Amino acid sequence: MIRARTYTDAKQQSHSNAELNWWIFMRISGLVLTFLVLGHIYMTFIQVSESDATYLAVVSKLSNPAWKFYDWLILSLALLHGANGARYSIEDYVRSRPDRAWIKGTFYTVIALLFTFGTVGLFSI
Repeated sequence: MIRARTYTDAKQQSHSNAELNWWIFMRISGLVLTFLVLGHIYMTFIQVSESDATYLAVVSKLSNPAWKFYDWLILSLALLHGANGARYSIEDYVRSRPDRAWIKGTFYTVIALLFTFGTVGLFSI
């Protein structure tokens, strides 16, 4: 687990390239997610009046592949970012190796199901 604020410190603390890559991913995905979600909120709730926000309007919007990709990107980054953050917490608070293994296995299964259902639901429209 890396507990650093700068890239140089993170590089020194990392035990593997994978851990350093996840550290970098968390910083980049957090920044990208901020703008993606703010853009989504703006386009969904501010740009469109409340009376225009109907089921048909949403289906019409999602018929465009660019909107599907935009929403899928939010789904993917949010799940990966959240799962990695939860992995950090599991590593910190679950001391027993067998308990940590089954908790992480169950958690990753739930994340995979959420991703699958979200992707299927999004692209089935």
